[in-house]
Amino acid sequence: MGKQQASGHGSALAQPLTVPPGGRAAAYLGLFLLGAVVGAAGSLVQSALFPGGLLLGLLGSAGLFLGGAYAMGSRAGAVAPAAGWMVSVILLTASRPEGDFLFGAGVGSYLFLLGGMAVAVMCATLGPGRQPDGPGVRLAK
Repeated sequence: MGKQQASGHGSALAQPLTVPPGGRAAAYLGLFLLGAVVGAAGSLVQSALFPGGLLLGLLGSAGLFLGGAYAMGSRAGAVAPAAGWMVSVILLTASRPEGDFLFGAGVGSYLFLLGGMAVAVMCATLGPGRQPDGPGVRLAK
């Protein structure tokens, strides 16, 4: 049995990641890059399979944002992939010199942009804040 199961705190898979201080920056960078990938994939899927692709893109983004918050144990875990998502999507909205662009002027594109921003704000707000450790930190004690 692992240390976490022996102490009665449940499965190690249900606990937030324990990342050393130097590794936190690498984890946030990884979440940022993963957010950029999910943003690019969502922008391709939302236009190809409307309206199911739009829902798939937004649900994938929400899963990454909220999962990052719970994995890192802080709201910054949701902000890092949301920032990557935002950079990716904003870069994909810019038109190229040849006149090509990825996002059309349809309703689905605007719903993806605004919905993704709203999902990022909701996940960053709902994500767990940092809690102090130890038995005497509860207000009732």
